[in-house]
Amino acid sequence: MQANDVRVLKGAAVPTLAAGLVAVILAAVLTGAKGALGAGIGVVLVAVFFTVGLAVVSWAGRVSPMAMMTAAVVGYVVKVLAIMAMLRAFDGTTAFNSRVFAFSVIVCTLAWTVGEMRGFMKLKLLYVEPGAEVPGRSNR
Repeated sequence: MQANDVRVLKGAAVPTLAAGLVAVILAAVLTGAKGALGAGIGVVLVAVFFTVGLAVVSWAGRVSPMAMMTAAVVGYVVKVLAIMAMLRAFDGTTAFNSRVFAFSVIVCTLAWTVGEMRGFMKLKLLYVEPGAEVPGRSNR
């Protein structure tokens, strides 16, 4: 992973873990140990899914811009479908509070997304390579 990607990862992971900690504490106070367990599982699920997704997109970015875009789109679809499948699979569980689990997944996903967007905006990457030749145009 490149240094820029690590900065984005930290920018997304820190607010996600902070939101997750608040979710676990609130769940423990409001719904007890089962709620705290559900919230904790939700935090871990989001952190793992989105960290792996960012690592795959980072790797694909070293291959080519098209591979990076493909990895980002496919990764997004896979994450959404996998999280939906997990929410559906844990719908009737009695091991933990599934509503708190779902709530913590939503909150942590929003925190990750906002943190990742903020991290990318702070990078100040160039859109165009300086001094690059434009096809079909002479540099005079």
